[in-house]
Amino acid sequence: MKENTKKITAMVLSLIMATGMMTGCGGGNKNASGMKKSEKSNDFIMDNGGTVRPDEETKTSENNDFENHYSENAEIEINTEEYNYYAENSFLSVAEHPLSTFSTDVDTASFTNVRRMLENRQAIDPNAVRAEEFINYFNYEYNYPDGDDKIAINTELSDCPWNSDAKLMQIGLQAKDIDVQDIDSNIVFLIDVSGSMADENKLPLVTQAFAMLAENLGENDRISIVTYAGRDTIELEGESGANYETIASTLAGLSAGGSTAGAAGINTAYELAEKYFIKGGNNRVILATDGDLNVGLSSEEELKALIEEKRDKGVFLSVLGFGMGNYKDNKLEALADNGNGNYAYIDSVEEAERVLVTEMSGTMFTVAKDAKIQVEFNPANVAYYRLVGYENRLLEDQDFEDDTKDAGDVGAAQQVTALYEIIMTDAKAESDDSKRTLKYQDDVEYPAPEKINETDLDKELLTVSVRYKEKDEDESKLIDKAVKLASYVSKEEMSENMKLACAAAMFAKTLGNSEDKFTMAEIRDYAKGLHLDAEELLKMIAIYEEDYENNTSNSQQ
Repeated sequence: MKENTKKITAMVLSLIMATGMMTGCGGGNKNASGMKKSEKSNDFIMDNGGTVRPDEETKTSENNDFENHYSENAEIEINTEEYNYYAENSFLSVAEHPLSTFSTDVDTASFTNVRRMLENRQAIDPNAVRAEEFINYFNYEYNYPDGDDKIAINTELSDCPWNSDAKLMQIGLQAKDIDVQDIDSNIVFLIDVSGSMADENKLPLVTQAFAMLAENLGENDRISIVTYAGRDTIELEGESGANYETIASTLAGLSAGGSTAGAAGINTAYELAEKYFIKGGNNRVILATDGDLNVGLSSEEELKALIEEKRDKGVFLSVLGFGMGNYKDNKLEALADNGNGNYAYIDSVEEAERVLVTEMSGTMFTVAKDAKIQVEFNPANVAYYRLVGYENRLLEDQDFEDDTKDAGDVGAAQQVTALYEIIMTDAKAESDDSKRTLKYQDDVEYPAPEKINETDLDKELLTVSVRYKEKDEDESKLIDKAVKLASYVSKEEMSENMKLACAAAMFAKTLGNSEDKFTMAEIRDYAKGLHLDAEELLKMIAIYEEDYENNTSNSQQ
């Protein structure tokens, strides 16, 4: 079928379906600007050691009157959105903690979800802000890997904008770009069609998003569609990607109603993914939902256990979040983090196109799975450090070399960016006893003594190590890169990569659970005038400056 015909068909079917749903299903959370908020904190919080413990109190907050500026008679609705609380990472002593270990994260849901709150002039829930997802929303100019490597390590050392006593280290992982044209896909669209999905920014947007993805499929690709409400239903099974009209018309015929038995749908979706499994292909379940599960397995821990059973079957998971008012970010993040998956929030047709069309190779085609980062700091030069974000991605140091431990997955040409605040020292600190032989300790065995001498080590600040597995393999590969003191560049020489990452981090800190707060003018100084694409960040800065900055009591609870 010709591309233009596909596009016309998709537009007509989407309009018919959207019109029918808006007249037949009624409203829902249509007036987000008039919401009152009463948000219960979730069951688990992460402390700085990376462990999970029960939250000891219920957090509640209410939006203030400025949210109702669109309408004096705005409909008041209860906001039951759920987000996990994570305390900001604290500084750690290199003498006591020479290693910093965490799982990679390519998710962007937090950034887009908070953008939705800003555009609707809602109070910003600080628990919705995850700094690493703000940083990783943007594309940077990193060097690509050489040879057979699937990941390259990029680093930069400069001054820290928010801490004059610290340096800032940027770590950027760049995944290999691959030609996906010859890779066949076996995709299961798993769609929540429960009553809570009736709003126009939910199921109608879901079907438009999947229709756009389906336009890019071919004869050898296989598409199945599973829906779930009070029960799960197979709407389409193993259809060729060439039959676009069949796929699009099936999507257009979906309607919302009933309760939400998500676990049943997940089981059925994975069964179909296994039935039509393509060896060496892209086998993936794409879940589209607001996360408001209320039948069967529905708690965060139950869903985590369920998805952990599925992840070793060679089927990857993409989680797409939709809607507002009853959005359950905590459950969707748990599914993506524990199911060999990635997580994005779709707030518009444009964002759907970005995730599923423009960046399809990264979203859909994994090149490195269970990717983990470990940084070893040299106590001769570093006294303290702090990782910016990744609070819910922290790993035990011994997990780095344990190939049975699940970690993040990185798609074709995707990037992972992390920032460290670093406090320098002039004196070598005493090290603790570690099960791993460390590079910068007295019993140096890594690398071999004959390859490097103490003088060379004294010139090093840290070493970044990355472990990852090939998509179809179970044994990890190790790559590393030493960062020397001489690599430091001043604030004035800072690259655009670091300026953009700094701006994203500063904005996240201002909106989230951080003691560091900044004016929008301070953040804009780092984001403006870049040839890198910072447009979305600058738009959000402008909204915050106009409607929130002088109303901090209204916007921050």
